[in-house]
Amino acid sequence: MSPSWRIEADRVWTGSLEPIFENGVIDGEGGVVAFIGRAEDAPHRSPAKILRAGLVTPGLIDAHTHAAWAGHRHAEYVLRMQGADYVAIAQAGGGILRSHDAIAAIDEAELLRVLEGRLRRMARQGVSTVEVKSGYGLTLQGELKQLRAITRASENAALPRLVRTFLALHAVPSGCSRDAYVAQMIDELLPIVARERLADRVDAYVDAHAFTVHEASRLFDAAAKFGLAVTLHAGQFADVGGAELAAKYGAGSADHLENISLPGAQALALAGVRAVLLPVASYTLRQAPPPVALLREANVRLVVASDANPGTAPTESLPLAMALAVREYGFTIDEMMRGATTEAAAALRLPCPVLREGGPATLTLWDLPHEAALAMPWGAPPVIDVWRDGRSLID
Repeated sequence: MSPSWRIEADRVWTGSLEPIFENGVIDGEGGVVAFIGRAEDAPHRSPAKILRAGLVTPGLIDAHTHAAWAGHRHAEYVLRMQGADYVAIAQAGGGILRSHDAIAAIDEAELLRVLEGRLRRMARQGVSTVEVKSGYGLTLQGELKQLRAITRASENAALPRLVRTFLALHAVPSGCSRDAYVAQMIDELLPIVARERLADRVDAYVDAHAFTVHEASRLFDAAAKFGLAVTLHAGQFADVGGAELAAKYGAGSADHLENISLPGAQALALAGVRAVLLPVASYTLRQAPPPVALLREANVRLVVASDANPGTAPTESLPLAMALAVREYGFTIDEMMRGATTEAAAALRLPCPVLREGGPATLTLWDLPHEAALAMPWGAPPVIDVWRDGRSLID
């Protein structure tokens, strides 16, 4: 028989519209919630384990990361703080190409070790699910190395649940023809990724200095033949039609969106495409925030994610991104919480993570009095424990 447990909390934020329980109790057996409600309504039982928390929420979901990186890009960060821009750094061999060099220099076993360590640190900040992209390999073998390491990590139940994304069009490696590179990613690599089941989704970076709507359309058409979902980096530096493209293909999300028009936002809303906003990146790059009021006006559902990467969002902290979403983007507390739980799950096409009777015990216990306290930039918020289906992810 699975061990029984009880969590007693000053406040339980379930993720549903109602209710929020003050002086709440969650009872369960193994990985399943058996009761959730007020302490005075809880059944009389003697569970094998009793835990206390100030706040309980669903486990956080980080819906956009490049967590399978290796190496460091601290030197270019210093240059950026001195005024160098994204394009100048990339043209000098920095940025994505620098991370490509690091992936080329590491073997799969070491990359797996680095990734697993990073995922454990992300779990310690309240995260139970992480989307992880490739996109630094930039060659057939390099991308496969990243995707195989991500897939091996996804098989480890002691880590956060992973959603694997093949970022097929991220940058063109040095010395390679652009047309030949796009053809190789679509015609050669995508069939291998699909056959070996190395990804859940396919992604492309569409922007003024990246890939075009036409190139991403070719990729998405091919992905559809393999039954792979799609998502899109769009509008980080210029609005070149990425939002409309994401809507056309029914993408799970369009991500970044610092630059988007009202028609683009309306197209996203009509297609049910979430906007994944990445405040650590825009903060680091000194960009103006996305037009959040415009997205709200169009009824686009909002997600907040860390964009964890070694250059433009050098963080492993989704709670930091959540705090910046409130401080820099004007998110409400409800938008912040849903953007890192229920809306993030919808963007990744995952089951709704609301805490409910009969549902999975995937949750975070916080030493905090209220979910609004997560809007404060703790750096490392006080997490007591994180569970994935009733199993602790914290050593």
